[in-house]
Amino acid sequence: MSIFSGKEKPQSPIAPMMTASGSGLAASTKIETIIGPNANFKGSVQSDGGMRIDGIFEGSIELAGNLVIGENGKVVADVKAQNVSVSGAVKGTVSATGRLEILSSGKVWGDISVASFLIDEGGFFRGQSVMPGEPDFPMLEAPSRKKTDGPVVDAEAPRPS
Repeated sequence: MSIFSGKEKPQSPIAPMMTASGSGLAASTKIETIIGPNANFKGSVQSDGGMRIDGIFEGSIELAGNLVIGENGKVVADVKAQNVSVSGAVKGTVSATGRLEILSSGKVWGDISVASFLIDEGGFFRGQSVMPGEPDFPMLEAPSRKKTDGPVVDAEAPRPS
């Protein structure tokens, strides 16, 4: 049960990793910085940990950890992080060494460079995407025509009666 909406919602695969506490998680996966729903922040943030934004953020974000943008979060920034989960809105470039996920209420306007990309039904993305280590497009050859003993018959053409 979500404390924000009063109804049960599917949880992001990144979210448990970011909110769980325990010795099994690296320090960079923990949420250390929170911009609350009533906060409006302009500037630059750099952190070795994770961050959650539920308010408004303008500027640049560079994290060694994960970034979670809540449903009411609005971000106009260039973002660099390990993993990024968007339930709110982002305008700017997003660079993730891991995964970018746009959840059903999430919207992203801008170019992305990510290792893994997930967009839920209802999510919105407008921009260009680049995945590092992208393989070259395979060269395609036209199918070779086999010689037949009889005439070539077009399957779409009507047949004489």
